[in-house]
Amino acid sequence: MRRIALILLGVAALGSTGHAQVVVTDPANTIRNAITAALKEYLLDLQISQHSQLRRMAQRLSMFTHLGKYSAPDAPRWRRHPGGDDEGGEMFSSLLQSALDFGDAAGAGYMGVVEDVMADPAAMAAIPAAARNTLARQLSTIDLADAVSVATVHNTGRLRFAGRAELRAIEALDADVTDGSLEQSATAVLDKISGATLIGARQRQAKSELLIGLVEQLAVDTKRERDTHAAALNMQLSQWAHSAAAAGAFSGTGDALRTWRQP
Repeated sequence: MRRIALILLGVAALGSTGHAQVVVTDPANTIRNAITAALKEYLLDLQISQHSQLRRMAQRLSMFTHLGKYSAPDAPRWRRHPGGDDEGGEMFSSLLQSALDFGDAAGAGYMGVVEDVMADPAAMAAIPAAARNTLARQLSTIDLADAVSVATVHNTGRLRFAGRAELRAIEALDADVTDGSLEQSATAVLDKISGATLIGARQRQAKSELLIGLVEQLAVDTKRERDTHAAALNMQLSQWAHSAAAAGAFSGTGDALRTWRQP
């Protein structure tokens, strides 16, 4: 506003000329032009300041340092388990190792290396109900352990198989991020950020799947430990409840052994 006031004072001074001259002026038009010129000058200064600020904001880190120092070369690779044919010899766990490398939803690799359970329905029907219920609970623990193990092996194989492709994507992103070219636009930088965010989301998903597998394994171990403690406690309670009958059944056995002689 100070500049506008000075312009108005100059216009007023020019309007007060000598009596010998006849000056025809339009004060309103003059004032309007002066104000327009002052506003345009203000806008020019503002645009120059904005342009300088944008140039400072657009300066990349590569102007001041080499981005290659943020790279991590020679990252660990996803190695395959040695197979029978690949190593030139037969391996009995080749199917399981293949499942750990590529996944196995059917669980053929895992079921091929575990001991089978002989659960004959006819034999179970012939035993008392209490014993049959106990045996059924023990068989359910084995079935639960098999289901969790098959799922864990399959998820591990799928994550390992996808990890090799993910490693190539990370290496490509590494090369793009450490590219020190100043010709890349802000959109290219945002695309790099989006790619890194996507890879990070996939890795968090893989981490969640592995943690779920660990939780399931812990649940199976907890059930097996609980069943063991319950069986031991039941045997102890049964011994206390029938101690008198058991002692009566074995009464006289000690004396018979002490007094026995070879005929």
